[in-house]
Amino acid sequence: MSKLTLQELEKTLWDAADILRGELNAAVYKDYIFGLMFLKRMNDQFSMECENKKQEFTEQGMDNEEVEMLLEEPTMYETFFVPEAARWEKLKNLTLNIGPELDKAFKAIEDEPKNAELIGVLTTANYNDKERVPDKKLSQLLLLFDKHNLAYENLENPDVLGDAYQYLIKEFADDGGTKGGEFYTPREVVKVLVNILKPEEGDRIYDPTVGSGGMLIESMQYIKDHGGNSKNVSLFGQEINLSTWAICKMNMLFHFAKGADIRKGDTIRNPMHTEGGALKTFDKILANPPFSLKNWGREEAEGDPYNRFIYGIPPKSYGDLAFVSHMVTSLNQKGKMGTVVPHGILFRGGAEGKIRKGYIKDDLIEAVIGLPSNVFYGTGIPAALLILNKNKSVDRKNKVMFIDASQGYEKAGNKNKLREEDIQKIVNIFNDFKDKEKYATLVDIETIKDNDYNLSVSRYVDITEEEEQIDIDLVIKEIRQIKDKYNTTENKLNNFLIEIGYERI
Repeated sequence: MSKLTLQELEKTLWDAADILRGELNAAVYKDYIFGLMFLKRMNDQFSMECENKKQEFTEQGMDNEEVEMLLEEPTMYETFFVPEAARWEKLKNLTLNIGPELDKAFKAIEDEPKNAELIGVLTTANYNDKERVPDKKLSQLLLLFDKHNLAYENLENPDVLGDAYQYLIKEFADDGGTKGGEFYTPREVVKVLVNILKPEEGDRIYDPTVGSGGMLIESMQYIKDHGGNSKNVSLFGQEINLSTWAICKMNMLFHFAKGADIRKGDTIRNPMHTEGGALKTFDKILANPPFSLKNWGREEAEGDPYNRFIYGIPPKSYGDLAFVSHMVTSLNQKGKMGTVVPHGILFRGGAEGKIRKGYIKDDLIEAVIGLPSNVFYGTGIPAALLILNKNKSVDRKNKVMFIDASQGYEKAGNKNKLREEDIQKIVNIFNDFKDKEKYATLVDIETIKDNDYNLSVSRYVDITEEEEQIDIDLVIKEIRQIKDKYNTTENKLNNFLIEIGYERI
């Protein structure tokens, strides 16, 4: 039997979206599709393990009754155990009251102690809502997913499920507009951050606003691409939105990151990754926090028990530097971080100016990278990448690299997109840490101090083109030549007119 390709699975997922379009918007129906895909994958993998165990027990001489009893023992299985109420063969042919049966199936999976990692993940969507997802639609979805065997052994390569999942997340971001941006950062931006931070085997990597988990997954891929063991890495994340948290958990499992520690909750008000009353610390931190969050927790920050705001407390209406402050505190002494920020925090005064001053005086900032406008979902404004490093190399101390990458992109539908060459150019310039005319400038900290700690990229990188000098004498000469040519032509025309009996013009 031919193995399932990424193209085939992507088509199935898109067909699933087509079934639900019109009934729901993308921000809602993604939960139903993700849940059913995960349920089918679990069932197929469980069935494969079950068959392998059955053959193994039979070869050991066990009778059928004993074998059947052992196969219902959850501890027999390496990954998850699918209880009888959640088995695909029982669900796929349902035609009535499908929603309640699916809700029961997901709850049965979560209630099984073997599946403790899935608690709260599969029950975030309510399938028993006939206004949104009538039986007919659910039946179509079940039959659609029944076409493929999603067990790992049946995939063209181990990355098919994870890549298809990422594809669908991206497509939902395209469809979902503003809501899409809440859980998805364009992969091109993620690649820039990951290639700058260069995660390594053995690292502890953290995303405090993890969304669907793309930055953690791209970090794993980077390690794998550079010859490391991507499973020998510790992944941590926190997400405030319950539905997005569930998507992230499933995404991790599809990408073989079973041990990823993804928590639910408000990162500023209630950080979940702590040890001994202090914040856990990490080697690499990547994030795309919500832009200019207003109700971010200013009041709670006054008495923060984790001492995250030693450089100052951000203003009530702009939470951007609250997330940066959390990340700085969460870095270990050799740690490095990259985060997406709106340009305003680079130059505004007041509390934000005070915080910038502290970062610069302590030589934490390694680079500021301006991105093109209209790259992110939900906002057309240009953003920047802020790179901080607690362990700068000697040649980088007391310097900040400013990169203006705002002109490097291609149009992709109604969005702008970084091309591969744009990504490589940014990363190469960052690695070289040298000036490049009209693109990057290496600035010493004293110069930044003289500029009142302003980190605006345009202040340090001049991308304007010089206006061409106009030779006035040459222009006058050309005008005279045109006039002379006009007069000559007019005289010829008048002579012709006179010859044929007309008056001069």
